[in-house]
Amino acid sequence: MAARFLWRAQAKLAVAATALVTGGGAAAIATSDDPATTLKVCTTVPLRLVRDSVTAASIAFDYEYSLFGLPEGSEERAKVKHEVHLRSACKLRELCFRNGGIYIKLGQHIGQLEYLVPQEYVQTMRESMLNRCPVSSYDQVRQVVKKELGEEPDKLFSEFDPEPIASASLAQVHVARTFDGQKVAVKVQHTHMTDTAAADHATVDMIVNALHYVFPSFDYRWLIDEMSESLPKELDFLVEAKNSERCIENFWKLSPHIAAYVYAPRVHWNLSTSKLLTMEYIDGAHVNDIKTIHKLGLKPKEVSTLVSQAFAEMMFKHGFVHCDPHAANLIIRPFPSGGGNILGKRKPQLVLLDHGLYKELDFSTRFNYASLWKGLVFADAKAIKENCVKLGAGEDLYPLFAGILTMRPWNRVIDPAVDHLVIKGNDSDRSELQMYASQYFPQISELLRRLPRVILLMLKTNDCLRAVNNALLQESSLDTFFIVGKISSEAVIDAKKSQRRFNILAWIDVWLDELRLEARLLGMKFALWLLKFRRALTG
Repeated sequence: MAARFLWRAQAKLAVAATALVTGGGAAAIATSDDPATTLKVCTTVPLRLVRDSVTAASIAFDYEYSLFGLPEGSEERAKVKHEVHLRSACKLRELCFRNGGIYIKLGQHIGQLEYLVPQEYVQTMRESMLNRCPVSSYDQVRQVVKKELGEEPDKLFSEFDPEPIASASLAQVHVARTFDGQKVAVKVQHTHMTDTAAADHATVDMIVNALHYVFPSFDYRWLIDEMSESLPKELDFLVEAKNSERCIENFWKLSPHIAAYVYAPRVHWNLSTSKLLTMEYIDGAHVNDIKTIHKLGLKPKEVSTLVSQAFAEMMFKHGFVHCDPHAANLIIRPFPSGGGNILGKRKPQLVLLDHGLYKELDFSTRFNYASLWKGLVFADAKAIKENCVKLGAGEDLYPLFAGILTMRPWNRVIDPAVDHLVIKGNDSDRSELQMYASQYFPQISELLRRLPRVILLMLKTNDCLRAVNNALLQESSLDTFFIVGKISSEAVIDAKKSQRRFNILAWIDVWLDELRLEARLLGMKFALWLLKFRRALTG
C-alpha cells in the first residue's frame, strides 16, 4: 500500500512538474538572456524528476514486496533485506550517475556515512562515486576559461594539458604552466553544475521528503538541509581559496608546533574566479597510497600521526575544520627542507586539497565537543553523558551518540582498558557494528535529526579520518586516540584559561587540571608501551 501510494504520488508530482516546467518553458526561453541555458534547464529538469520518481517508487516497492510476511529478526528476513539493500543501492548509484550534478555529491556523501546508513549503500557508493565522476570535454573547459578570464587557455598559459588529471563531482583539474615557468593546477567547474544545481536540489528535496512521509523512520532531511547550506559555498571557488589561506594561517597562529608540516597549495589570484581556481601544483602521494609513501622514504605510522594531529588541532583548537578529508584530498610529500629523523627516514608534510567544505564551531560547541572526546578517550562516563546532552543527543540517546563517534558499543566506550576504543577491523568487529546499526536504525535517524548540522559534519569528518587511518595502519591505532585525548584535553584547559583570566582560584583549578592531564597521559603512555611490549612477545 505504501509503495503504491508513493508510486502514484511521485508520478503525479512528476507529471505536474513536467507540465509546469514545459508550460512555462517557452516563455522563459523567449525572455531569457541566455536562451540556450534556459532551454537546457527546461528540458533536463522534468527528465530528472521522472527518473527520481521512478527510482524512488521502485526502491519502495522492492522493500515492501520482498519483505512482506517475513518475521522481524528472522534469518530469512535478514538475508532478503541484505539483497534488497544491494539492489536498491545499485539503483540509487545509477540514478546519481545518470543525473550527475549534485546527485554525484549526494552519492559521495552517502558513501562516507559509515554505519549511519545500511552498509550495502555505503560500500556501493564508496566503491564507485570517487572513481566515476563526470568529465567535461576540452571544448567545455575552454568555454569556462574564456568566460571567466576573457581569453582562451593558450593565451593565458604557456602550456595547458587538455586531459584532466582528476575529476570530481563539481569540477576537474588540468595541469598547466604559467608564462613565468610555474607549474600549476587549474580547477575548472563543470558547466552543468550552475545550470541545474537549484533544480536538482529541489527534486532531491522532494524525493527525500516523500520517502520520509511514507516511511517515517527514513528521515534524512538533515542531509538535504546541509547540502542547501554547503553547496553554494562549494560552487564558489573564491570561497575555497580564502578557506585554504585561513586554514594555514590558523596553524601558524594557534598550532605553530606543527604548522610547517601542514600545507595548502598557493593560490594564483590573478588567474582565479568563482568558477575557476589556479593553484600551485603539488607532487606527492595520496594518503592511502602506502607503496608510494614507502618509496618517498616516509613511514605510514608517522603520516597517520600527522593527519590525526592536524585534524585534532582544527577541531578542538581552531574551530575551523576541513570537512572533506577523504584520501583524494590529502597529499603526502617529504618535508621540503629534506630534514629527517634519527633513523634516517624523512619527515612527512601533509598537503590539504579541496577547501570548499569547511565548518566553524562556535566556542561553546568546540568546548563541549573537545570535552566529549576527552571523556571518550579516558572512559569518563559522567563527562561523556554531560557533553553528549549539551550537544543535543538528549538524556536517552547519549550512549548511541558516543557509540557512533567511536564505532564501539556503550560497554566498550566506558571500559577503563587503555585500548577500549581500538577497532581491529576484522570480520567480528564489522559484524558487531553492522548489527548495532541495523538494530538501532530508527534511533540513529532520530539522533541525526536532533544533532546540530555542524556536529553531523564532524561525524562525516571522523568517518573519513577513520578510513584514512585504517588504510595507513590496517586498524585503528592506540596512538591516534592518545593524540586525540591529549589535544582535546589541552583545548579544554585553554578554554578554561580564556574564561577565567582574573580568578586566582580558577587558575589554581586549571593548574591542577594540567597536572592531572600530565599524570593521565603519562599513565596512558606507559600502558601503551606495556601493551605493545606484550603484543611483541606474543607475536
